[in-house]
Amino acid sequence: MTSDQPIRWGIIGPGTIARTFADGVAHSRTGRLVAIATRNPAKPGLAENFPGARIVDGYEALLSDKEIDAIYIAVPHTGHAEWAIKAARAGKHILVEKPIALSAYDAEAVYYEAKKAGVFAGEAFMYRVHPQTEKLVELVKSGAVGTVRIIRSSFGFNMGSYKPEHRLFANDTAGGGILDVGGYPVSMARLISGAAEGKAFLEPEKVSGVAHLGQSGVDEWASAVLKFPNEIIAEVSCSIMAQQDNVLRIIGSEGRIEVQDFWFASGHKGGVGKIEIFKGGKQETVELREDRWLYSFEADAAGDAIRAGKAEFSSPGMSWADSIGNLRVLDQWRASVGLEYGVEKASKRTVNIAGGTVARGNSVPQRQIPGISKPASVVTLGFEFFPNFASASLTLDAFYEAGGNAFDTAYVYGGGKTEAIFGDWHTSRKVAREEIVLIGKGAHSPLCYPDMIAKQLDQSLARLKTDYVDIYFMHRDNTSVPVGEFVDAMDTEVKRGRIRGIFGGSNWTRARFDEAIAYAEKTGKTAPAALSNNFSLAEMLDPIWAGCVAASDDDWKKWLNEKQIPNFAWSSQGRGFFTDRAGRDKRDDEEIVRVWYSERNFGRRDRAIELANKLGRNPIHIALAYVIAQPFPVIPLIGPRTVAELEDSLSALDIKLTPDQVKWLEG
Repeated sequence: MTSDQPIRWGIIGPGTIARTFADGVAHSRTGRLVAIATRNPAKPGLAENFPGARIVDGYEALLSDKEIDAIYIAVPHTGHAEWAIKAARAGKHILVEKPIALSAYDAEAVYYEAKKAGVFAGEAFMYRVHPQTEKLVELVKSGAVGTVRIIRSSFGFNMGSYKPEHRLFANDTAGGGILDVGGYPVSMARLISGAAEGKAFLEPEKVSGVAHLGQSGVDEWASAVLKFPNEIIAEVSCSIMAQQDNVLRIIGSEGRIEVQDFWFASGHKGGVGKIEIFKGGKQETVELREDRWLYSFEADAAGDAIRAGKAEFSSPGMSWADSIGNLRVLDQWRASVGLEYGVEKASKRTVNIAGGTVARGNSVPQRQIPGISKPASVVTLGFEFFPNFASASLTLDAFYEAGGNAFDTAYVYGGGKTEAIFGDWHTSRKVAREEIVLIGKGAHSPLCYPDMIAKQLDQSLARLKTDYVDIYFMHRDNTSVPVGEFVDAMDTEVKRGRIRGIFGGSNWTRARFDEAIAYAEKTGKTAPAALSNNFSLAEMLDPIWAGCVAASDDDWKKWLNEKQIPNFAWSSQGRGFFTDRAGRDKRDDEEIVRVWYSERNFGRRDRAIELANKLGRNPIHIALAYVIAQPFPVIPLIGPRTVAELEDSLSALDIKLTPDQVKWLEG
């Protein structure tokens, strides 16, 4: 795109904010409004509100419109991520009204899609690209009021009374103040805290929030305190049922700065913005006259980035990392007050983030696991780190849509939350149970006793919304209990039909496993036939957690090759050892240093880096390919935190290492 070619804008959702943005485009130097997409083209006033724009029937039609370069998404909050992703996949640049998504997890998925599509994506905090904001940052950096200590900011208004028909009071449309206006004071606090450190923004190390939840369950007024690493404390508040003063106060060691309605800057149609500085008993007013319309700055900041081939706003605009970090604070604020929207629950979130039906793909290779009647994906997905269904479903959906069908759960993960999430996921997606290879685990320390297996499996199956698991592991071993008692307990579950594949031990020694097999053969019981120990290119030197057992050394490999026991290997990629987090001169991460640092492992890491460079891949891809390439069945457990991490791991599945390469990596 040439530097003087106008950006041809289309708008999805013809509401009030869309009209405001259209005014901005009309008064911009880079853009031109071409079309407005609506689901009701006969709605009165569209031509008058969007003069000169074509009225397009339906959002999908705008995505395929060849005359559109960029799309501004102004639908209700709950549709932001869906239409942003659809627009990115259609090759359109996207500017999304804040919040860009309901959560940081959703936002990461949006930006990842934009990255894959090679398009610009931005969250529309219009004040961030206004000259007044740049002046504020300049004042803070210059020490205009000394060292910044406290930031106070609010954005609150009073709707007057409860209006059940209004989106701001609707839980199912993510109403309330936190998402609608709370992001403004939070984003400003993070910006100013960063400016005090000479950075684009800073993330708080602690967030604590309170709120009044109204009759529909959304926050009607709320406050939060943010503590930053540089000791700045921010007090932020928002409301839809309380008129606040809406003043930004930056309090320093020598004075304070105040700005009324900071997000409105010099006004919608331009005017004079005022920054008040109180210092040494004196008051100074910094006036900034701007004749340009407020939203034209946003249109031009996006337009300039698009023309320059950039994917995101330049600071102080909201970069991708800034935008995700802002939502992460709002997530913590919401979690503090127990605010979950109906649309985030399994009963309402029955499709993927792009609004599509979840269907199994075929790009992940399958393998036959001894003792399992159905093929399983060559990697198994673990997902114990997600706080709720909405966040976990992103990764579960993406894994299944790629062809993955093996899932790792456990009784203790998240106090049962992981099992409940999986139960909600496969039932809400109507995934056929016979297509899933489901791992369950129980009897973790300190409750590692035979009688706990049935009791915990009762609860696990209820949470998982199924009547059986395909694979069952004792999560730990208790060598003070005769191994036969554990075999008896698991054999009973096989006979009851609640374990319909194989069972075994997680973090069991070879001697204990051999003893269990011998007992089963002697007594005619079902023998353990699966293991879940650590296995990776880097050998675990010290247990990550108490009771952990690694199966990566030469004696273990010999045993696994002789027995052909499938090992569902956790931490199969070395928990960061094959990334930039590790290195001979890097000792900040205590766990990585303690668990993996040895010259033998560094030699393997060096060779993984060398091979990765030859193949145009990353060392972590080589580490995963190494595990899969073993002459005995090893099924890596992967635990990605985002869809991007998941797809990065799955990209390694096309690497086919030869036996010679495996030996060379081992040294």
